[in-house]
Amino acid sequence: MFRSIRWQIAIPYIFLILIIMTGLGYYLTNYFRQIQLDRLEIKMTTEAQAISAVLSSQIDDGIQTEEIDKQVAQWANILGVRLTLILPEGTVLVDSHESPEQMNNHLNRPEVQEALQNGLGKSIRFSQTLGYDMMYLAVPIMNREKVFGTIRISLPLEEVNESITQLHRAIILGTVFASVLSIILASIIAERTTRPIRELTTAVQNIIANNLEQVSLPASNNEVGQLAQAFNNVSKELHDHIMSLEAERSKFASVLEQMNDGVIIVDENGQIQLINPAAEVMFDAKSRDVLNQSMAVSLRHHKIITLFRSSRASSQPQSTTLELSSLGLYLQGTAIPLSETLPGNTLLIFQDYTNIRRLETIRRDFISNISHELRTPLASLKALTETLLEGAFDDPPAARRFLKRIETEVDSLALMVQELLELSRIESGKVPLNLLPSSPYDLITAAADRLWLQAERSGLTIAIECPQDLPAVLADPRRIEQVIVNLLHNAIKYSPSESEIILAARQHDSMIEFSVQDSGIGIADDDLPRIFERFYKADRARSKAGTGLGLAISRHLVEAHQGKIWAESLEGRGSTFYFTLPLA
Repeated sequence: MFRSIRWQIAIPYIFLILIIMTGLGYYLTNYFRQIQLDRLEIKMTTEAQAISAVLSSQIDDGIQTEEIDKQVAQWANILGVRLTLILPEGTVLVDSHESPEQMNNHLNRPEVQEALQNGLGKSIRFSQTLGYDMMYLAVPIMNREKVFGTIRISLPLEEVNESITQLHRAIILGTVFASVLSIILASIIAERTTRPIRELTTAVQNIIANNLEQVSLPASNNEVGQLAQAFNNVSKELHDHIMSLEAERSKFASVLEQMNDGVIIVDENGQIQLINPAAEVMFDAKSRDVLNQSMAVSLRHHKIITLFRSSRASSQPQSTTLELSSLGLYLQGTAIPLSETLPGNTLLIFQDYTNIRRLETIRRDFISNISHELRTPLASLKALTETLLEGAFDDPPAARRFLKRIETEVDSLALMVQELLELSRIESGKVPLNLLPSSPYDLITAAADRLWLQAERSGLTIAIECPQDLPAVLADPRRIEQVIVNLLHNAIKYSPSESEIILAARQHDSMIEFSVQDSGIGIADDDLPRIFERFYKADRARSKAGTGLGLAISRHLVEAHQGKIWAESLEGRGSTFYFTLPLA
């Protein structure tokens, strides 16, 4: 508490007042004591000289000890003092209070010696006989220029000491009162003096705590007020500047958070100083774990380290491609030295080309697949046409057979074109959906009825596991039936004879989940994510017939109903296709 500047101001003032009061008390005590003693001295001198004059006049008539003894006792009683008559050799002749025979020789007493030498002697000392301080004053008794003796007046100083004691008490009380008053006044003055400083301290703490709205100091005309006004101006400017920086930082943070590109800033030591959410997702790293950590340890990719070092060495932007096989990402990385804005730092930008690469792969596979699908019927048509041109027309039965083959191939091409057109219309949202509350059980049984004979011809059985009281779904019955037929048709196509296909439906929260389960050849893990692409076939040998568009059409139809479709499979142990539809 006493380290406060308020007390550092108040305490010296308090000590100063105490010192002044103590010194003043000491001075006044001595001053008043001396005044009292001087007054006593004057009085005692007058009395002693008067007694000396009386005794001197009586010496001519002869000294009568008994008479002098009575006079001395009478004078002592009247004056209220002690009188002692001392002969020149120091013998006490008369004393008003004690018997002269019991008293010592007084020749060596200071006041006696001084009186004999100077005509007046005085002394203040402690009386061993009486036991308290006494004031002694002596004058010689002269007769015809001859010293007859010395008359000494003694007066106890108890009254003087008592008056001095009372003065001491008054001074002490005054000192205490002045000290208390000085403490109060010093505290008030220190409080008022240091209040602006405390307010300034609070304002600085508010600035440190970023509470700039609470920073305002009352201004006055003195120096502290001018300082407060200057501080208010500085805090306002600082507040405006910080708000501007906050706005810029918010914009920058918003841009970084919304960017799909990963952004990382690395300092000259290779430590990560900033990472945006997109980069966190790309590298499966949390900002709290990688900030101020080594980039090599946090990202763990040699191409990124090489890119960073190459950019640092050349002081020029550098680019490279890298593939994160563990995360299935294909990235374009660019390193840009920030020599002007942030000297020593490097900006790393990572653009996710995974979808572009996947689309290129899909496009390439689509061209390959459709070329493969078109090559077989076109080759058959060319061969049949050439056979007819080479003379098959002359053989009517053969010509009819070849024409039937041509019709079959043309129908296959027409079906492929029709499915492509339908898929294009579904993707573009031009296929209207007649959404109605539909029973899941009715949808499943309708699809099963359509393919029941085909399943029997393949030696398969279809089992339906669907409660008839399931809640209705909001769907276009014809389109959803088409989805189930496509899935069931694939199950029949790829299931071994004497096996079972299970059509099921069950409720999950606000959705109905449909499933088609077979025990066929299954789908490889590498093919499973792509089976819903156009023309993509898990059967690379293409031993089974089909255009490869059924699953793609099914996916788009389910998604148009706000549902989801997926597959689970173990190679060699069958597959299960699922899709969901919302409740009506």
